Amino acid sequence: MLTGDMLRRSAERFPQKPAILWQGTSLSYRELDRQANQLANALIGYGIAKGAKVGIISRNRTEYGIAFFGVARSGAVIVNVSVLYAPDELAYVLNKADIELLFYEEMFAPKVDAVRDQLPQLREAICIGGEDDAFRAFFAKASSEYPDIEIGEDDPFCMTYTGGTTGRPKGVLTSHRNRMITAHTVMVEEAIDERDVVGIVTPLFHVAALNIMFQPAVLAGATSTFLSKWNVDDFATMAKDTGMTAAFMVPTQVSMVVSAPNFDAENFAAWRKLSFAGAPMPDWVQVEMLKRLPDVRMTQIYGQSEMGVLTSLRHWYLPEKLGSIGRQAYNVDVAVIDREGRPVAVGEIGEIVSRGENVMLEYYNEPEQTAAFWKHGWAHTGDVGTIDEDGFITLVDRSKDMIISGGENVYPKEIENAIYEHEAVAECAVFGIPDDKWGEVPAAYVQLKAVAAISEDELVEHCAQRLARFKRPRIVKFVTEFPKTPIGKIQKNILREPYWKDREKKI
Repeated sequence: MLTGDMLRRSAERFPQKPAILWQGTSLSYRELDRQANQLANALIGYGIAKGAKVGIISRNRTEYGIAFFGVARSGAVIVNVSVLYAPDELAYVLNKADIELLFYEEMFAPKVDAVRDQLPQLREAICIGGEDDAFRAFFAKASSEYPDIEIGEDDPFCMTYTGGTTGRPKGVLTSHRNRMITAHTVMVEEAIDERDVVGIVTPLFHVAALNIMFQPAVLAGATSTFLSKWNVDDFATMAKDTGMTAAFMVPTQVSMVVSAPNFDAENFAAWRKLSFAGAPMPDWVQVEMLKRLPDVRMTQIYGQSEMGVLTSLRHWYLPEKLGSIGRQAYNVDVAVIDREGRPVAVGEIGEIVSRGENVMLEYYNEPEQTAAFWKHGWAHTGDVGTIDEDGFITLVDRSKDMIISGGENVYPKEIENAIYEHEAVAECAVFGIPDDKWGEVPAAYVQLKAVAAISEDELVEHCAQRLARFKRPRIVKFVTEFPKTPIGKIQKNILREPYWKDREKKI
């Protein structure tokens, strides 16, 4: 199945049904299908060849959906670019991705203008929105017939960039088949069907919103409702006005919903399905969700941009399997292996790996990093964990985040779990900092819940009751917020940098 076929089939089944709701507007499946054809034919007519790169910088809005399916049907590759990039990051990504044509939302014109003369490969930049609405003018007169171009399931069609929690972001290039597998996986594991109104409330330039929610929603024939910028009150209004039944969110967003001073369960009367990933969901958030919105069934998913969804923990496995990230999801192969590529025994620590048609084609123009991604016939996540006798995996930590203190392996997540057990803690991040005696020691940055209070000594003592001495944080710093990726992951590299800036980390 090609990406364009997902939309075509739903348009044939549900022509009059809303495909996208956005800020009071509605675009039917028939119209989305027609406009995607027009955009594809306009791109072909402009001379965008099969495999050429078409970039988009935009918040969540109807035009993003048109661009996604239109570029896919043209045979070109859509490159999803973060709206958060500073000008130098933007120039790096647009050049690295070999982008020939760029769609950009009007509000980002200053960023595009600032780097335009640094982009020798860029032939055209077309504005979305504004008085002229150059985006729609670009395809207004093009044919609405399905494009006459030969595309195969293994052809590339979509590129997203890794969150960049360490170093420069990498382009994850995927095929129609790769993302088709993930779309089917999500449709099954998150129980998305044609009756749903799916809230797209994380950025579409990230795989979680684009390929792990919007694409499966279209495959199922569901309606998607877009939120351009996260705001808990706007989310409540959108949920109420559209009758939202399902959503993917990051834990921070969920905590804001249950902690909102003006929380009203009536706004979420239709909500039944919540999937979450990107960061650990603190137990207190899940407890509050169960108390405030008991009809919402929560599904934890785990995956990566490179591989899509790998594991799923459905609500009926709770509380027995609380703390795990679930087990191998439908339609994918997942294992936990040792350094020699052998499956680990129950309870032993190994790296989480996957293989199959869900895995990306390559890191674009990064042959060495692509080669390093594969070992022993498996694609490596860089995450370490354990597996139990029922196949449920518990995430231990990122392998690169492991702290070696006095020769002992210390996993930050274990310390974070202990800190989260204190009722005053809303979020935390633990990472290694240099120490002349031990090499590295743990540091903890902590954000407290509103009106909560606790001292550094009290929190260290709390950890002392739960952890060995060498695992206790040596520094505790209280913060009001964390730097995060668009998908809600705390950027530990930013927190860690000042400590390591003038010395090389030795592990």
